[in-house]
Amino acid sequence: MPSYSSINDDAEHSNGRPVSANSSRSSRPRSARGRKDVGVVGQASWASSVINLLNTIVGAGVLAMPLALSRMGILLGVIIILWAGLTAGFGLYLQTRCARYLDRGAASFFALSQITYPNAAVIFDAAIAIKCFGVGVSYLIIIGDLMPGVVKGFSENAGGMSFLVDRQFWITGFMLVVIPLSFLRRLDSLKYTSVIALISIGYLVILVFAHFVKGDTKADRGVIRIAQPESAVAVLSSFPVIVFAYTCHQNMFSILNEIGNNSHFRTTAVTIASIGIAAFLYILVAITGYLSFGNAVGGNVVAMYAPSISSTVGKAAIVILVMFSYPLQVHPCRASVDAVLKWRPIRRKDSANDSPSRAKPSINGKPFLKPRADTIGETRFAVITTGIIVLSYIVAMTVSSLEKVLAYVGSTGSTSISFILPGLFYYKISSPESPHHQKMLKEDDDESDGEEGEGLLGGGLKSGPWRRKLLRRCSLALAIYGGIVMVTCLVTNTLFVVVAH
Repeated sequence: MPSYSSINDDAEHSNGRPVSANSSRSSRPRSARGRKDVGVVGQASWASSVINLLNTIVGAGVLAMPLALSRMGILLGVIIILWAGLTAGFGLYLQTRCARYLDRGAASFFALSQITYPNAAVIFDAAIAIKCFGVGVSYLIIIGDLMPGVVKGFSENAGGMSFLVDRQFWITGFMLVVIPLSFLRRLDSLKYTSVIALISIGYLVILVFAHFVKGDTKADRGVIRIAQPESAVAVLSSFPVIVFAYTCHQNMFSILNEIGNNSHFRTTAVTIASIGIAAFLYILVAITGYLSFGNAVGGNVVAMYAPSISSTVGKAAIVILVMFSYPLQVHPCRASVDAVLKWRPIRRKDSANDSPSRAKPSINGKPFLKPRADTIGETRFAVITTGIIVLSYIVAMTVSSLEKVLAYVGSTGSTSISFILPGLFYYKISSPESPHHQKMLKEDDDESDGEEGEGLLGGGLKSGPWRRKLLRRCSLALAIYGGIVMVTCLVTNTLFVVVAH
């Protein structure tokens, strides 16, 4: 999901498997290769998993897509939207592959760090926590900025009651709605609010499309660029908006932990459906919004329509969207903060045996780590959640824009969890020398040899050495690509955000 800046300019647990004393074998369907699941079996349906992941992906930043297209041209812009979706989807796919090495219900960035880069785990989780916290705060700021205009749009006399046009009043009021939702433990519990948020997105998409069909904006339309970008500088300035529009990887492990049927086919289908729908919506809004205003389009296409009930409802839809997206940021933020607080340095000589994987890990014969589907105690859960909510509320009440901060947080945090970490984790854990990979291969060998492989993206690891080698190389390429994107976005933000201010 892109940063708040684009809107502000115009608006004034899948395959993870925990090992615990009470772990039992699942009675649910086996995985794509027929392996029995060990650990806690989730209850979420495939549909609810897609809904929550799609709501995490698509946010108010969809309204900035027409501006990105105006700078890149329609042809290049559509290609980059599709490319960004492909690379983000591959990162999600690698997460589903990595989760196979963990006991069911235990998949997380922290758990993978423990068996790949144990002493760097705290850095990864800190980056995720900061990124999710910053995005959550930006949602509250959007609510405070948009609600006074929504009220005025519905009632011209609202200005007579000062509190109705006070951003702090609306931030406080909407906090009463998001607080109970933020205390829900399971991501699946947010599926109904995610449906409401997606309905809001649907309204915004229909609004943009309807104005395009009606043609009521053509009088003020600027020049249309089909294949000619504005400039290399303009392309670079919009590139981060599109790349970060697909960021949802912070919630992928929770979805994998909670989905009832975690077969390879089902989890891959969740990724394809979510990324595919998001890409379709981005392209539809980008093209119709851009053709409506041409190069005169702004960062928030809805804000450019003439004042009317429909455009006011559109602004209210943005508020509803970000309100129900806030708990989706609190969920991974809480898990990462908990992991940071629990982290302890691990000696190198012991790290090889430390694993929350399918085998019970041990150090000198003693269990080292026994992750469960939910390892946060009641008191700790309440304290961390309360801390996140209170801090985000204080920041939103005292700061009117996080554009500069989010520019850097997005450049580092989003690229890390979308590209760098999935690529590095899979490259390391799937190494032929990795004991975790060798154990997984042995389990595959113990299964029926009558089952056929499923291609490059097959569910089993016993799918041919060349396929495994190619997937490892692609994962390393994704991590390198993430590093390039990070550097590009940091340079872009330095030149176009900080210098501009």
